[in-house]
Amino acid sequence: MQPIRYAKRECRDQDKIDLFLQQAAAGYLGLSVDDMPYVVPLNYVWLNGAVYFHGAAEGRKNDMIARNAQACFTVCESPGTIASPIPAHTDTAYMSVMLFGAVRPVEGLDEAVEAMQAMLDKYVPGYFNQPLAASHLDKYRSSLGSRTVVMKLVPHTITAKENDQPESALFYRGRKAADDARSRSGEG
Repeated sequence: MQPIRYAKRECRDQDKIDLFLQQAAAGYLGLSVDDMPYVVPLNYVWLNGAVYFHGAAEGRKNDMIARNAQACFTVCESPGTIASPIPAHTDTAYMSVMLFGAVRPVEGLDEAVEAMQAMLDKYVPGYFNQPLAASHLDKYRSSLGSRTVVMKLVPHTITAKENDQPESALFYRGRKAADDARSRSGEG
């Protein structure tokens, strides 16, 4: 694995990484077969040290995973752009995590139900008044007749970067470089 080039942005705080992965809305699964890359956005859950996602049991993603299970799962969020009167200092505030490993279908129904329940808890907390029934996941078929498959990626490598900035540094509509330059020079 190549080291992160911009080392001062590297995040090694595992608690911060875990919290970010638990709360971020979407991730991007990167696959490659026959020198053809394919990246697909997914809802996911970070649970027990693995990324879980689900989808139809058939399709391009599954075909590619069957041929090459090695994948990269990337999660990135940005609260905004960092404003600066110096154009070269304009930047992006962000946190990003990349997880590398093999994607495998979840074999056991109990683990699949646990992952799907965690996804429901993440995306629609408190919506259902009872837990997901294993029979629902086991018997469900989509309108196209596909059953649901739950997949997981247990990472062998995790890298993370961040550019954490205070909200006061972020651009907002109406903010002007001239105003920032005056406030930095002590003019008021």
